[in-house]
Amino acid sequence: MSGKLAPRYWGAHLVALVCVGTAIGLGLWQYAAWQAHREAEATDLTGARAVAITDVLGPDDPFPGDQVGQPVLLDGDWVPEGTVFVSGREHDGSAGYWVVTPVSVTGTDAAIPVVRGWAPTVEQAPAPPTGPATVEGWLQPGEGTGEMDDDPGDDVLPQLRLADVIQHVDQDLYGGYVVATEPGDGLEAATLEQLPEVGATTGLKNFLYAVEWWIFGLFAAFMWWRWVREVTEPAPSVEAGDEAPQDHPVPSGS
Repeated sequence: MSGKLAPRYWGAHLVALVCVGTAIGLGLWQYAAWQAHREAEATDLTGARAVAITDVLGPDDPFPGDQVGQPVLLDGDWVPEGTVFVSGREHDGSAGYWVVTPVSVTGTDAAIPVVRGWAPTVEQAPAPPTGPATVEGWLQPGEGTGEMDDDPGDDVLPQLRLADVIQHVDQDLYGGYVVATEPGDGLEAATLEQLPEVGATTGLKNFLYAVEWWIFGLFAAFMWWRWVREVTEPAPSVEAGDEAPQDHPVPSGS
């Protein structure tokens, strides 16, 4: 048996293989996330045929990255007490607010926030609707621009972050929201052009993470190779002619 495959080295080989395999796998995962982000950016679904939201997103499902902008249909009941206002939305050059009221989706125990329209001020927004709701709109993932909420106790949010909206309702929320294609009574239409800019590095981070993982895998493989060489390389032999000289006593007096 080769020295490199001796049983006493099996544990070290296994650890090295796990490290390299894990790094490759995580790199591929991040690379796939980067590819999915690019494909989502390249696809415009806003003009597609509207489908039932239950065919696209379930109450407990993560948001499908390839369904951004997909027109959806939903039925349920308005949750007026969950109404919030999202600041910083421009309409015809004027800053204003998105007016958002959740809809409890029929057949589920969850609600989904619906952007009913745009208002110039919170005070000018009409009262939220009550009773049954039928909505058609564009499906969007929750926002996360990192902007801080200066007053978490009010109903005004700086972004449509689902973790903030859920504080205003007594039931679970879907992992996304809907921008209604037709505005509610007393509101101007909300459009996808009013969405905040998404940083250009959002998908690039996934690619860089993939590269980092692959570099780590190469480093682990290199260290493994060096260790194998050091522990299995035979010690250099001493040739007869290369023996170290012996010290001889010097005779006293001659």
